[in-house]
Formats: sequence, structure tokens, C-alpha cells
Amino acid sequence: MTSAHHGHEHGAGGHAGHAHGVAADADRRWLAIALTLIASFMAIEVVIGVVARSLALISDAAHMLTDAVSIVLALIAMRLAERPARGGFTYGLKRAEILSAQANGLTLLLLGAWLAYEAVRRLFEPPEVAGGLMFYTALAGIAVNVAAAWCISKANRTSLNVEGAYQHILNDLFAFVGTAVAGLVVLLTGFARADAIATLVVVALMFKAGYGLVRESGRIFLEAAPAHLDPDAIGDRLAAHSSVAEVHDLHVWTITSGQPALSAHVLVEPVADCHTVRLDLEKVLQCDYEIGHTTLQVDHAPATVLEVRTGSGPGPGGGHCEGAHGPVHRDEPHLH
Repeated sequence: MTSAHHGHEHGAGGHAGHAHGVAADADRRWLAIALTLIASFMAIEVVIGVVARSLALISDAAHMLTDAVSIVLALIAMRLAERPARGGFTYGLKRAEILSAQANGLTLLLLGAWLAYEAVRRLFEPPEVAGGLMFYTALAGIAVNVAAAWCISKANRTSLNVEGAYQHILNDLFAFVGTAVAGLVVLLTGFARADAIATLVVVALMFKAGYGLVRESGRIFLEAAPAHLDPDAIGDRLAAHSSVAEVHDLHVWTITSGQPALSAHVLVEPVADCHTVRLDLEKVLQCDYEIGHTTLQVDHAPATVLEVRTGSGPGPGGGHCEGAHGPVHRDEPHLH
């Protein structure tokens, strides 16, 4: 007898038992406040940067432009993610926030490359820089970015989308600190190359944050398992259930930030109740691994699998499915 069950109960409360996504209304409010602060100061800084002939100030203003764009993308992605699943979009548009996060990471990398080129050029041919304007504008920028970073920190940063916007602003805050130091050096010593050196420090921070966002969003697009979850360990844990003979076709991936999902084919002993075993396994996944979105196909194990388990069968090649993906998990020593 074969039975297939899909574990969409998500705990005792069904879909209401856990949250899909972030608290959008509260997050949108904090993001909107940060956007207003950044856009207002950015317009002023562009003018001052041109007057002061400071690449560090202009780079900070350009960085603030990407901050503003990242927040706008985050707000749009939140709106899209709220749309219900329908038609061909069976998960809705929840991954719009991952697209936004990847766009944020790419803009940091591309802008960083341009600023690095300009900074190196200015190391060889440093222009005259108004150190006083640099210094005082950077101090004002630090205050604005501290306020904006605080606003976004109040939002749900488990969302890679919100984290992307936060990383933009945090990098901008560090950039302004570097610009303030460079402005003070220029003001006190006249060493104009300090402007370009400060820009290169900012570029290093931009590359670090941009790479992290691209890497994490790329893992989600490639359906990789969340970094904090080990599929092999999960498979072994499921196979350790007293009524489970074998677990295969185990897949763990991320739908969107903070929403891991799992599917697997579970074979149980002939005398076991498929429904009871499925509920037990779903409880383990929810409580121990915080995986609430699960699809478990639970069937009674055929004789060939039971023979393999007792050592009298054809060995590892005698599995239940011809085209199983990934390792086969049994409650015995086995290769992963």
C-alpha cells in the first residue's frame, strides 16, 4: 500500500502558525523615513562636493544615490511580495526581494569599481581640495547616516532585502567617517591625496558588502540549502526515526529570506502508519530546524529496500527510485 502526504500543516496552526515574510507596514514606514533623510542630504552634498572639488564627497553622494535606490527597490519588492500566489507564480512574488538584494549588491560592486579607478587617477594627479568644506560636510553626513541606519535597524533585517539597504547605509556611514578624517588631514596639512586614499577605503568596504549580498542572493537563486542547515544531517535525523526505513530525494532550499523549505521521499516499515510518521517528522523539522514549509511523500517501503536495510539485499544501488536525487539516508553507516 502506498500513500503520499504533503506536510503543509506548518504546525498546529496551519499557515497562520508562522509568518511568511516581514512586517511590511512597519518596515515600509522606517524605510521611507530613511529615504527622506538620505535623498535630502544627497542633493546638498552633490553641490558641496563639486564646489570643494572633493572626490570623496562626490563618491559619498554617489553612494547615497545607491542608498536611495536600494531603499526604493526594497519598498517596491515589499509591495510585490505581498501579492498572493496565483497562476504560474505558485510562491507569489516573494523572491522580488531577493532580486532587489542582488541589485543592491551589484550596484555596490560596479560603483566601487568606478570610484577605485577615479581614486587611483587622483593619487597621481591630486587636484586642490577644500579641506574645510570636506570636513564639515562629512560630519553632517555622519549624523544623517547614523539616523538613517537607526531607522532601518528598526525594520526586520532577517529580510535580505532590508539587509541590503542597511548594508548600503552602513557602508555610507563608514565612508563619511573616512571622508571626515581625510578632510581634517587636508585642512591641517594640505595633503590633497588624503581625499583619494579615503575613497579607496570606502571602495574596499563597498566591495565587501556588495560581494556578500550577491553571494547570499545567488545561493537562493541557485536553490542552495540555507547556509545554517546541513541537508545530510537533516536526512540522517529523519532516517533515525524508528519507523523510517529510508529517506531520499531530500531537497532543502530557501523560498525567500527566512523561509526555508524542504521536500523528501520517506519510506517506512510496512506496519507503520504513514500519517503518524509524517506528523512526527514534520514536528522534528519545525522544532529542531525551524523549517515550517515541508512536503513529505511517505510510502511503505518495498521488499528490496527492507532487504538492503537488513543486509540481505543488493546494496546501495538497490534503492526505491531509479532516478533519486542526492544521497540515500538510512539509520546505518552510509556515504553522503
